[in-house]
Formats: sequence, C-alpha cells, structure tokens
Amino acid sequence: MNPAQDILKSLIGELKELAKTETIVGSPINVGEYVIVPISRVSLGVGAGGGAGAADVKEANRGSSGEAGGGGGGIRVNPVALVAARGSELTVHRLHPGGSLGRTVERMPDVLEAALEKAFDLWQARKNKESGHGP
Repeated sequence: MNPAQDILKSLIGELKELAKTETIVGSPINVGEYVIVPISRVSLGVGAGGGAGAADVKEANRGSSGEAGGGGGGIRVNPVALVAARGSELTVHRLHPGGSLGRTVERMPDVLEAALEKAFDLWQARKNKESGHGP
C-alpha cells in the first residue's frame, strides 16, 4: 500500500468509529414520564492524496526518490428528530432547521438592525422638531 492508501484507510476507520449507530440514534433521555431519543443525520467527507518521485532528472537517474501523502476528513451531525415514548404511546417530532422558530432566529440580526434604524430615524426627527430644524 502507498502512503495515501494508508492514510485514507486510517482516516476512514476513525470516521466510521465516530459515525457509529449511537451517534445516529442517541442515548435515551428520561424527562418525567417520557423517554426521549434524539435522531441525527450523519454526513462524512474524506479526501486523501499522495505521490512519489524524484525532485529532478539527476536524482531520478541516481535512484533517489521520495514519497508523500496527506489526507483530511470531517463529520457533521445534524439533529433531525426526537422520538418520545410514554407508556405504549410513541410519537416522532421532526426538527426543521427552517421551521418558524429557526427562521425567526436566522432573521433576528436583520430585524434588530431595521428596528434600530427606525428608532434612530424617529429619534432624529424628534430632535430636529424640538430644535426647529425640520418637519
């Protein structure tokens, strides 16, 4: 095996360990009468590369060469649902990242900026009116 294959094999082994079943179906959490189990989506990404050769023709003719390899990977875990159990009752609650609460939180900076601009405009108009400079 070449260095890139060794790195890739090691990297995939580590990522597989991280993405085991317990990551996707989380540990049960007891909340009062309910047992809640989080469900997640796991995404993996892996890349590796390597090469071998000589720095120039003279070194190649002398039989001198080198090898190099490198790799990287990542894992992303997104919660997608909660399973809630109470007695024989079982319900699944989907978590929507773009749901109404999610959209509200995402828009908060824009809303806050618009509110501050409006407040400043009102303050400026009031100040101008009090000083006699404007409508």
